[in-house]
Amino acid sequence: MSLDHLVYATPDLPATVADLEGSLGVRAAPGGRHPGFGTRNHLIGLGGRSYLEIIGPDPEQDPPPDPRPFGIDELTGAALVSWAVAVEDIDAAVARARAQGYDPGDARDMSRHTPAGDLLSWRLTRPQGLVPFLIDWGATRHPAESGLPAAGLVSLTIGHPDPGALTKDLAAVGVFTDVVPSPRPHLTAVLSGRHGEVTI
Repeated sequence: MSLDHLVYATPDLPATVADLEGSLGVRAAPGGRHPGFGTRNHLIGLGGRSYLEIIGPDPEQDPPPDPRPFGIDELTGAALVSWAVAVEDIDAAVARARAQGYDPGDARDMSRHTPAGDLLSWRLTRPQGLVPFLIDWGATRHPAESGLPAAGLVSLTIGHPDPGALTKDLAAVGVFTDVVPSPRPHLTAVLSGRHGEVTI
């Protein structure tokens, strides 16, 4: 398993993109719209096939019938809410996780068009907070391969009140990393840009 992307959700996408540009010195590139979900995103490369997704409401879409993903409708400010790991056979990865006692959910098909009009298609499991969701890009060109503006990922910290239980679930999806004791669950990333390090 390898880090695919971090999800930085916000109730105000333009403001958050501007804030990150001011702190990192890097302007996130427009990604695209998610039809039917009421969201769109901007992207910053994190090195290799990894990136930061900044996702928020899309005012050019009608309000979606269901709540926007990642709890966007309830957010009062930007937050690092989830992350994804890349797999090559998502159905097999789901089966392995279930065999180890963790259910990441069924894989579903997703797609969006880039600003240039290219169609990106992928499959993913449902986001579940600190345990990363699985994503399989299949034959689609990975977004990080499109020359994104770049920042460095210095560290990613996972905090949880019960590190042992979370470590077991992480291992079920092929992630082996330390979990620090914390009174509340959280993800914290440190990024390195032109203006120095920024914690989100």
